[in-house]
Amino acid sequence: MPLHQGPGDPRPDGRLAVNPFYGLANPVGGMTDAPPHHRLPDGPLPPMSAYQLVHDELMLDGNSRLNLATFVTTWMEPQAGVLMAECRDKNMIDKDEYPRTAELERRCVAMLADLWNAPDPNTAVGCSTTGSSEACMLAGMALKRRWAQRNGDRYPARARPNLVMGVNVQVCWEKFCNFWEVEARLVPMQGDRFHLDAQSAADLCDENTIGVVAVLGSTFDGSYEPVAEICAALDALQERTGLDVPVHVDGASGAMIAPFLDEDLVWDFRLPRVSSINTSGHKYGLVYPGVGWALWRSPAELPEELVFRVNYLGGDMPTFALNFSRPGAQVVAQYYTFLRLGREGYRAVQQTSRDIARGLAERIDATGAFRLLTRGDQLPVFAFTTAPEITNFDVFDVSRRLREHGWLVPAYTFPADREDLSVLRVVCRNGFSADLAALFVDDLNRLLPELRAQQHPMNRDRSAETSFHH
Repeated sequence: MPLHQGPGDPRPDGRLAVNPFYGLANPVGGMTDAPPHHRLPDGPLPPMSAYQLVHDELMLDGNSRLNLATFVTTWMEPQAGVLMAECRDKNMIDKDEYPRTAELERRCVAMLADLWNAPDPNTAVGCSTTGSSEACMLAGMALKRRWAQRNGDRYPARARPNLVMGVNVQVCWEKFCNFWEVEARLVPMQGDRFHLDAQSAADLCDENTIGVVAVLGSTFDGSYEPVAEICAALDALQERTGLDVPVHVDGASGAMIAPFLDEDLVWDFRLPRVSSINTSGHKYGLVYPGVGWALWRSPAELPEELVFRVNYLGGDMPTFALNFSRPGAQVVAQYYTFLRLGREGYRAVQQTSRDIARGLAERIDATGAFRLLTRGDQLPVFAFTTAPEITNFDVFDVSRRLREHGWLVPAYTFPADREDLSVLRVVCRNGFSADLAALFVDDLNRLLPELRAQQHPMNRDRSAETSFHH
């Protein structure tokens, strides 16, 4: 099926239905030519009519505040919304025309470098991106280019680069390997180990390994990968073989949790082998989508040949990004949030999310119908499956029934080698309050008697049970 192909027109005539009250002075004015769905209308509509048509259709979307599948921020303060509205017309790439927006981006990079314990925050390099997917692509490009520089006598004629990571990585890493012709060496899950372990990572490395990706907060279950142990295993590998393999930390979520709640956990630039880190400002950075950040330990980790310097709109502008034009609103909102909360504010917000996740996990465990895989004590995220004795319903039944009450809770199978395990996952974010968590448990408890009364799980098509990728 082509990308973005629609399911077809819901009305036989292929046109939108316009309420006569949407007219301005004349209720029936302009109603003879209802706008079509899939081609440009012949003429314009009054602004209120166009707004109302779009507004009404979007009412059928799910309520983002009740979306327990997404990691993305769904609530910000009104003041942040005002700032974003004031900056949505500023093109982030026009640094010469919008120097103060560019300065706020630079300050955010410096703040993150300090937060992540860069050896010298003043020399650490980084940039904003549209999200962690772009940030991961940039980090991967830097890893590959540094490896290619070290292996110029073998690449590309006789050597193919590879990247080592757990099978639980976000799909953007698989895209990177596909787009940039890198072999993806994926460590499968095993038993109750649902992410990359140190020895498995080291065992897959060889002279063609551009790096190891360690995920600080797996999207599958919310657990941290052991970054320090992975680095130690690679240190030992270098002592034995001379192979010097850098580590990139995909901290899409955890890089904005661990610095505030797990200060004793060493995962960042304090580890000399960590060359780069990314995070999503629009996840636990507490900013609306889409903004991400990519940082390198020092200029040495980001090859200068990847940084373009263009004479654009009157200025010499360095840029390292896959995207070009994008609004400055999200970067401004990130800086606002850093100023607004500070370290103590972030600590309070993230601790509240973790407390809600842990409390909710305990209440779900207490129902007796489920088995917890994680408990929300790392990322404010936890995964659970049905208890071993439950045979008359499965996680897909639970997800479907919760959706009837407005709750969006993903059900999915785990990847290799645990395709036998199907789970539900709950993401607790700022804005998902303890009161909402209580309402969620109430709805779940009301559904359980009906689910227990089923003869068997409703979905008998096992092919419909696919892995969840975000």
